[in-house]
Amino acid sequence: MLKNSTDFRRVAAGTLLIVAPLLQTIAVIVDPGTWGDDREVVSYGDNPALAQLQSALYHWSWVLTAVAAFGLLHLVRRKAVVLGNIAGAMTVIGYISLSALLLGDPVEWWFGRHYPAEEAERLFNEVMDLPGVVFGFTIPWVQLAMIGLPLLIVAVWRAGETHWWVPLVIVVSNVATFFVPYGPVTVLVWTLPTIGLGWIGLRILRMDRAAWASYYPVESPAPSA
Repeated sequence: MLKNSTDFRRVAAGTLLIVAPLLQTIAVIVDPGTWGDDREVVSYGDNPALAQLQSALYHWSWVLTAVAAFGLLHLVRRKAVVLGNIAGAMTVIGYISLSALLLGDPVEWWFGRHYPAEEAERLFNEVMDLPGVVFGFTIPWVQLAMIGLPLLIVAVWRAGETHWWVPLVIVVSNVATFFVPYGPVTVLVWTLPTIGLGWIGLRILRMDRAAWASYYPVESPAPSA
């Protein structure tokens, strides 16, 4: 497989579309903040091992989602190209930015272990409100992820490469994220992308080499002398 670029990229794209959202689902399940005190400086301190595990799982989930977006872009080479390119760029930039914010988790955990909860929250908020953090990592970059991925899946649907319910579950999940407090219900909300993206991933893995290669543009023959 490594010697054939078509097979490697097809298998990589399909696998990442399954693994990336699955890691996010596992992360929200093991996260002490899902089940414990809604103040993460407290819940992380109650179980620092799981706190660090969930940070690593979220990190790799979101980094791999950014990479998987390139596989989705392969499916919109012929239709919904403009929407796909714009949404794809938003998805890649947004999910990389989301991952960068996870370095705040160990800071929050450390403050929670060394200061009372109220003081720890105040200190952490001061760190996150620094202009370099806000404009370098948060605004508008995090929002690009929440908007870009649903639009990219809509482009895949418009290209005829998935069923209508797939972009629907992604949109529902991302919209619900803004209104549902982080907690047990989030497990259900963030399982939806695992189902939707995983379905596309399985479809890609079931493609043969010729089907995947058919998306590549056909080069025009060189003009004769």
